[in-house]
Amino acid sequence: MKITDLNRTPLHAEHLAAGAKMVPFAGWEMPVQYPSGITAEHQAVRRAAGLFDVSHMGELEVRGDRALEFVQHVTTNDASRLEEGQAQYSTLVQEDGTLLDDLLVYRFPDRWMLVVNGSNKDRDLAWILRFAPDFGVEVRDRTEEIALLALQGPRAEKILARLTGADLSRIRYYWFEEGKVDGRPAVISRTGYTGEDGFELYVSAEDAAPLWRRLLEVGSDDGLVPAGLGARDSLRLEMGYALYGNDLDERRTPLEAGLGWVVKLNKGEFVGREALRKRKEAGPRERLVGFRLRERGFPRPGYKVHVNGEPAGEVTSGVVSPMLGEGIGMAYVPADAAAPGTEIEIVIRNRAIAAETVRPPFYKEGTVRS
Repeated sequence: MKITDLNRTPLHAEHLAAGAKMVPFAGWEMPVQYPSGITAEHQAVRRAAGLFDVSHMGELEVRGDRALEFVQHVTTNDASRLEEGQAQYSTLVQEDGTLLDDLLVYRFPDRWMLVVNGSNKDRDLAWILRFAPDFGVEVRDRTEEIALLALQGPRAEKILARLTGADLSRIRYYWFEEGKVDGRPAVISRTGYTGEDGFELYVSAEDAAPLWRRLLEVGSDDGLVPAGLGARDSLRLEMGYALYGNDLDERRTPLEAGLGWVVKLNKGEFVGREALRKRKEAGPRERLVGFRLRERGFPRPGYKVHVNGEPAGEVTSGVVSPMLGEGIGMAYVPADAAAPGTEIEIVIRNRAIAAETVRPPFYKEGTVRS
C-alpha cells in the first residue's frame, strides 16, 4: 500500500510538526517514534507520562432494547456483569472458536461501545452486523468521528486534573465517565495498554488537535512527551499484553492465547461457545507463553523456538526490554512446555540462545490501579 493510500488520524499534522517518523500501520499512517527515540519515550511513560495517538482504533456503537443480549451473543466475556460506566476486556470469535479480534466493551446508560483494533474494524463490523437483525439493534461505525488520545504514566492523573473538573480519583481502573477536558466533551476512561496508570480520552475528531497541544503544554513541567507506536509496543510487551496480528490471530482460539479468563462458557449461548467448550475439554495443544533470554540477544517475531533441541514454535513478539535490559518475548509452545521455568531456546542468527518461560508481566513496577 502506498503511503498516499493510508488513512490519517486527526493528529497527523501534529505528528509531522513534532518531527515524528511516520510508518504504515494497520492501514494508517502513524508515528512510530519522535526525535527523542523509542527508549526515551518508553522510559518517560514508566517514570513520568507519555501521550499517544491511538485514533486508528475502531469505535462501534450499539443501541437498542436488546443491546445487552446482542453484545453477549457476539463477545465471549460476560457483559451482563458490567455496570453503567464500566469497561471490559473481551474477544470476538468465529463459530469454530478462532479469534477475530480482542476488544474493549463499554456500557453507557443509553448505549454500548465496542472498541476494536483498527486493522480489523471493517471485518469486525461486517461480522457483527450479521447478527444485528436477530436482536433488532442499530450498529453504527463512529471511527471517523472519534479521536482517541492515551495519556499514560504515573503522573497522568496529576496532568489531566489541570484540564478537567472530573474527580479523577473516583474513576477506578476499567471505569469511565463522560465529562469535559479543556472544555471539550470527552469520555474519560481509566484504561490503557502500558501497565502504567493513565487515561484514554475519546473526543470528537475536531477537538483532537487542540486537546493534544494543551495536554503537552500543561504536562511539560511533569515530563510529558509524545510517544509513538515503538514505545507502545515495548511497553505492552513488558507487561505481557497480547497484540492482535502478532500474538493473536485467526488460527487460534482465546484458550491457546491465554485468554480463557475472558471466555465465560456458563453465561449462556454465544457465537463459538460449543467449539470453545470442546476445545477446553480436550485441552489446548499449544499455549502462548512469555519468555526471557538467559544470554544477550534480540528476539524478533518469526524467530524459531526449540524445546529439547527440536523445533516447537516461533516468537510472536520480542524486544530488548528498555527497563530490564534483557531480551523478552512471547511465543506459542507445546502445552507440556508452557509451565513457567521451562527451558527453551530461541534461534537468533542460526544460534540457539538459552531462554526460559516466565509468567508475565516481565516488568513488575507498573502503576496500574486495579
